[in-house]
Amino acid sequence: MGALLVLLIIIGVVLVAGIGIYNSLVTLRNRCDNGWSQIDVQLRRRYDLIPNLVETVKGYAKHEREVFEKVTQARAAAAGAQGVKAQAEADNMLTGALKSLFAVAEAYPDLKANQNFLMLQEELAGTESKVAYARQFYNDTVMKFNMRQQVFPSSVIANMFGFKPREYFQIEEEVAKGPVKVQF
Repeated sequence: MGALLVLLIIIGVVLVAGIGIYNSLVTLRNRCDNGWSQIDVQLRRRYDLIPNLVETVKGYAKHEREVFEKVTQARAAAAGAQGVKAQAEADNMLTGALKSLFAVAEAYPDLKANQNFLMLQEELAGTESKVAYARQFYNDTVMKFNMRQQVFPSSVIANMFGFKPREYFQIEEEVAKGPVKVQF
């Protein structure tokens, strides 16, 4: 009778531990999804600001058509990107195009003094900060989720229930050297 009780207690402890591990994996998976949603929200906000910024610069620098086209194409590619890797690549392309746009704006003193341009510039700077924070939160959560799947005994539960590692939202080395320059 005593051995049966000990066996039932051990089975109960293992079962409770397994349930706890499973629940923690589900929680981390949902946090990853939430983190990605936060990145998506901030990137969409960024994409919404860009046409207004381009139109404002266009009014002052009509002959810079190639730059405007690059920004518009990069925005469209970024807005339509699916998945973490594709979104990161598209975001890198958009960041490069925005740097070109701000380089053009540098040559037009009247544009730099335009209130609409200054307001858009400030909003974009704030959005860039929010994107960076959301990216950091997402990547931190992905690290925890992926690590949880790799350590024992969580790895056993993760494999049993089909949990898969998530991709990090990474930026290119060239882009990582500095933020989008929005101050003159």
